[in-house]
Amino acid sequence: MQFARTVHFRIKDGKRDEFNRLFEDEVLPMLRKQDGFREELTLIGSDRCMGISLWNDENSAKSYHESTYPQVLEKLDPVIEDTPKVETYEVALTTVTA
Repeated sequence: MQFARTVHFRIKDGKRDEFNRLFEDEVLPMLRKQDGFREELTLIGSDRCMGISLWNDENSAKSYHESTYPQVLEKLDPVIEDTPKVETYEVALTTVTA
């Protein structure tokens, strides 16, 4: 069964463009190398942001969280506020076929 991680955080004032560049140039390549990674969707509101990543299974998501996610946080530290809130879910329905 597919698995999803949501990550909720805030982008520092004036850092949206830098966040987008870092995410596209640094974070997405790291995600694409992870076993079981399927898709990433990043949503940006006026004062908050949410990333949704889809994984083949729970073990792949857990492995990423333990091994690579700390590196992602380090890369994004200059552009995000506080510690992001991570939640996990089983995917019940999706149209994503990646």
